[in-house]
Amino acid sequence: MAVTLKRDGDFAVLTLDRPEALNALSFAIIGQIGEALDAVAEDRTARALLITGAGDKAFCAGADIKELRSRSLVDQKRGAELGQRVFAKLDDLPIASVALVNGYAFGGGMELALACTFRLASANAKFGLPEVKLGLIPGYGGTQRLPRLVGEGRALEMILSGRTVDAGEAERMNLVNKLIEDDLLEAGKAFASTFTRYSLPVLNFARRAVQRAHDLPLHEGLRVEAELSTLAYRTADAEEGMEAFEQKRKPEFRDA
Repeated sequence: MAVTLKRDGDFAVLTLDRPEALNALSFAIIGQIGEALDAVAEDRTARALLITGAGDKAFCAGADIKELRSRSLVDQKRGAELGQRVFAKLDDLPIASVALVNGYAFGGGMELALACTFRLASANAKFGLPEVKLGLIPGYGGTQRLPRLVGEGRALEMILSGRTVDAGEAERMNLVNKLIEDDLLEAGKAFASTFTRYSLPVLNFARRAVQRAHDLPLHEGLRVEAELSTLAYRTADAEEGMEAFEQKRKPEFRDA
């Protein structure tokens, strides 16, 4: 299997395990990623998902170009829809996801990182959407997610030039949440621990409210926020949190 899924304490860890090919994405591997994400969703015991690539050269160098040659238009559209559908599973997970970008994150690899809730990067990380150099454009969500993160101008510059962005620039343009100098997996667990100690249902409501902001005008987004905040208020964890605040103690959330 080129994709492995393991538990590490409270966290599910998905690893792209094809280092000899810089963890490039074939359609079969995209399917394996989808199966792993389904398993995480069904398990419901992990408190966050961490995604990384095997080896120290690449998170994921992008699509397997050999598979893209000589495909019919129907097959090409189905391939793009497969990548979009699988990566969209990250939006629907009941837990947040963190991409741990070690080395290259190009093309579909960068699009996978973009689909995660957060992105941490090592000092040698490099990001790019080089499809234009092949006479193509990003097809797994890059044209939609990148502008939402860094703004239309910066996104268009990257997409139309196909240029590579190093880790420092990625952090400055808000593509990366944090640069990591030490062990990336341990740093990812520490980063996720800053929010996983809270109520998972409430964290999920918060993610949903923010995600809807991309799709709705402000007044509609505020309506969604009001509805989700009301649902959060009705949880047992909300009652525990408010009671603990009044009693000046640490709350004991039970994800209920």
